[in-house]
Amino acid sequence: MPYSTSSPAGQAIQNILDDLPQLIAVAVVDAQSGLTLASHSNTSLNPETAAAYNTEVVKQKQKAMAALKLTGETIDDILITLTNQIHIINLIDGGKKFIYLAVNSRDTNLAIARDVLRQQADVLA
Repeated sequence: MPYSTSSPAGQAIQNILDDLPQLIAVAVVDAQSGLTLASHSNTSLNPETAAAYNTEVVKQKQKAMAALKLTGETIDDILITLTNQIHIINLIDGGKKFIYLAVNSRDTNLAIARDVLRQQADVLA
């Protein structure tokens, strides 16, 4: 899905691209429906498909937290490390939305990537 910087989701995508131009893919997603609000990919990885599947990851983690009675806890990030990639799901706006980011683990510092995502919370709230 092409993005427009006139929307908050599109502006967040552009901000992330400005800070992490080497990213693999990024998407801003409605956490309830799995609908991609804006996305971008520098490779063949389809961020809309990733968003749909990662919506289920978020929902299952929320169910697990409820089953474990982890009251007072909220999900900040879900981190998935692959052989050569890092995938981060950063929940924002009280868990109503999330930013999905995929980067090459050899090209990107995890702490910087997480900070870049956190900086978009105000843009998307």
